[in-house]
Amino acid sequence: MSLFAFGINHQTAPLAVREQVVFQTEQLIQALRDLVAERPVTEAAIISTCNRTEIYCATAQPEGVVDWLANYHRLSAAQIKPYLVEWPEDQAVAHAFRVASGLDSMVLGEPQILGQFKTAVRSAEEAGTLGWLLNKLFQRTFSVAKRVRTETEIGANTVSMAAAAVRLAERIYPTITEQKILFIGAGEMIELAATHFAARQPRQLTFANRTIARAQGLAERFVGETIPLEAVSELLAGFDIVVSCTASPLPIIGKGLMESAIKTRRRRPILVFDLAVPRDVEIEVSALEDVFLYTVDDLGEIARQGLEQRAEAVSQAEVIITEQVGVFQDWLGQRELVPMIRALRATAEQARSQELARAERRLAQGGAPQEVLAELARALTNKLIHPPTHALSHASEQERAALVAALSRLYSISGTDTNIE
Repeated sequence: MSLFAFGINHQTAPLAVREQVVFQTEQLIQALRDLVAERPVTEAAIISTCNRTEIYCATAQPEGVVDWLANYHRLSAAQIKPYLVEWPEDQAVAHAFRVASGLDSMVLGEPQILGQFKTAVRSAEEAGTLGWLLNKLFQRTFSVAKRVRTETEIGANTVSMAAAAVRLAERIYPTITEQKILFIGAGEMIELAATHFAARQPRQLTFANRTIARAQGLAERFVGETIPLEAVSELLAGFDIVVSCTASPLPIIGKGLMESAIKTRRRRPILVFDLAVPRDVEIEVSALEDVFLYTVDDLGEIARQGLEQRAEAVSQAEVIITEQVGVFQDWLGQRELVPMIRALRATAEQARSQELARAERRLAQGGAPQEVLAELARALTNKLIHPPTHALSHASEQERAALVAALSRLYSISGTDTNIE
């Protein structure tokens, strides 16, 4: 079995494609079980975020796996093939290390991806698809990510999506302190966005979520209010800034709803941040006057500003990653030799057992101990040396030199001659 990874991310696919292959958290376990049941895969884990959907697996037939992603989401392979990237074993290890360290993120050095890796591991464990190979890979991945963040400045001055949203809001409005903000959803991204916006002390913070108890928890933390999710359509016009990030498979805010809200607001502008993948806001909303709509890709572009300031940290991180890829590959190579080592030991043990039993029978029959021991040593030596001498005697001219070199190294023999009479 070999390590293999494939998928799409923000560097290879636009948002319109990425949102079609997202796995919601509640889908992951069954999806993993389906993958292992339907394809030649023994282990699997799925990383699915707003910026990437990537699958890591152990398989002997990578070519039989890559079309699964399209099939699962009821897409044709042609729809996602132009955006799909494949990482064979050594590249898969390096890619995992880079992603978890924040080097492959839309926002360089962002820390959220590490938590998303841990979610993927927990889902794979629950699905029963996390074996020795992926378990070792991800444990080493977490260790590498920790080293990168500890030993470099990769996370220094990182501008998150939430911070980028606040910057944009401050360009559009003279001050956020006079604005009413609506947060739709109650996940990690909404919590992070609320933290950044609350620091600017806006006029009002309101939280809407399908589960009202989760919205209430955020409202209490940030001294805000709550409304039912179904009330958004009725109350949307009362907000100046909307931040939405839910797991809804369909848009929550459509063009018609926004047109109505703008009309009620008498053309006062409304700023919308759609941080969800799939998107919570219909793309047609961006064409409306007096509506400023920004997606995760838009915010990512802003957050990437100042990248050159962390170039040295990136170089340092790459050195760590290259070193650790080598360490992992060495471990993997040793692991692959385990069956051969076991077989070699089993063969030697069988020879030992047979000759020992024969010696014990001769002793029981009254054989002289010294003679029995000498015969035991000769017989055991002959059995153990027979395979290499037989291989040498029957080797072709092309094979002979390699066999002699290998045996010389194995048995610490020097001054050997490849001419066998």
